[in-house]
Amino acid sequence: MVQKVIDSTEMRVGTYIMIEGSAYQVKKMDVSKTGKHGHAKVRYEAVSVMTGKKKVSVVPGHDKFEVPMIDKRTAQVLSISNNTASLMDSESFENLDLPIAEEFRDSLNEGDSVEYWDLEGEKLIKKILQQ
Repeated sequence: MVQKVIDSTEMRVGTYIMIEGSAYQVKKMDVSKTGKHGHAKVRYEAVSVMTGKKKVSVVPGHDKFEVPMIDKRTAQVLSISNNTASLMDSESFENLDLPIAEEFRDSLNEGDSVEYWDLEGEKLIKKILQQ
């Protein structure tokens, strides 16, 4: 379920958009207004929230993008095995197994509280909360 739909000219740096069913964050964007009867073009660079891959594209200014619903939740780390953390949601007490991002592999410990994001059904650990 997407939060809303925006025109490509309404994007700003930091906006989250859906591209090919995956959530991306806009890192750079330029709007060029063409001649007398032309249409505006938007050039953007976006980075995938899940994989970190960069996507660069040019689209007409009237193209639409979906803005994903981001559900930010907290959880406690129950156990860690290989590159997967077993979490328990702080509100619903649901158990989740999520991959540990490269940046958290050395600092994440059992018993830590983390913030995780649910982006249109895809979940990822976003940060470790201070206790």
